[in-house]
Amino acid sequence: MRILDRVMLSSFLKAYLICLVSLLSLYVVIDLFTNLDDFAQHTTGFIPILQNIVRFYGYKVAQIFDRLCEAVVLLAGAFTIAGVQRNNELLPLLSAGVSTRRVVLPVLFGAGLLICLGSANQELLIPRIADALLIVRDDPKGEKTQVVTGGYTANGIHVEGIEAKRNGKLIKPFFVTIPETLADGLLHLSAKEARYISATEGDPESAGWMLTGVQPAMVENLPKGIGLEFIDPGKFFLRTSDIDYDMLTRSRQWFTFASTGKLNDLLNKGDTRKQPSVAVLFHMRFARPLLGILLVILGLSVILRDQNRNVFIGTGLCLGACALFFAAIFASKQLGDSEYVSPALAAWLPVLAFGPVAFVSFDAIHT
Repeated sequence: MRILDRVMLSSFLKAYLICLVSLLSLYVVIDLFTNLDDFAQHTTGFIPILQNIVRFYGYKVAQIFDRLCEAVVLLAGAFTIAGVQRNNELLPLLSAGVSTRRVVLPVLFGAGLLICLGSANQELLIPRIADALLIVRDDPKGEKTQVVTGGYTANGIHVEGIEAKRNGKLIKPFFVTIPETLADGLLHLSAKEARYISATEGDPESAGWMLTGVQPAMVENLPKGIGLEFIDPGKFFLRTSDIDYDMLTRSRQWFTFASTGKLNDLLNKGDTRKQPSVAVLFHMRFARPLLGILLVILGLSVILRDQNRNVFIGTGLCLGACALFFAAIFASKQLGDSEYVSPALAAWLPVLAFGPVAFVSFDAIHT
């Protein structure tokens, strides 16, 4: 690595840290003062409120970073190149025979590394803290009522409920429907409440729902091997690890926090809600790193296309191109979610549209 490379890469990393910290701080400050009452609504005392705020935004930063990853990389690259132009550092390099593309090469290299860092955050960190990201500001202890949806166990038993509370993983009332293929006729069980019990270490079969206040209190000739066990009159245990509390209470966009491998598993099941959206997101995970690189190339090309242009005008045009780029990605995603185009085409359409434009613009840079 030459001195020029180290100088450019160092300037880029400094600009990246400044942009990242500034945008993250700006988001946290604005969001905090906008929703400060929510943090204090169910918490008393300065220290507990402060702990709630730190805990909430400590996890939220990972999600904010995921959303701003490409934009921050572009801003850092734009400010780095704009700084070089403003200080008249580019002209001596051109006079020495160093091409403009060679000058920006360390910036592109650093941008690629940081975009990979964003992908690692998306695949490794966010899925691990997904439960914490779903916690709302005014319900740190999980006492707020949640809406419950329905689902099917692996053997076809349908479960659903009315309302739930995250504290204790409790749903009440709770309904279980056993199909005719598993019992002597259709069997309905109605429980006053059901509590989900997580699997013990080394024994995944121990996970399931403890049903109390069940009607009918007893079931004659209850089939064996279907996962439903009779314990006492009015008390049953439904063994299932795939239909847990999170499965029945998760939001409509829960899959956005899942890893790519998890998305693939959901697609293979074939019974997930909003299947087109899951498929589009799955393909976008592969297209996203390439889109990030194209965004940086396009933005730097706009700045360097006319080196006699005012630095601030060039930076403004770069941000305008960035806004157009993200608008195209959003529109393409909506087309895929609405099933107007296939999920694969919706994910790769921005690459097909902006890829040639980015490389033609980069090739047109005056050297």
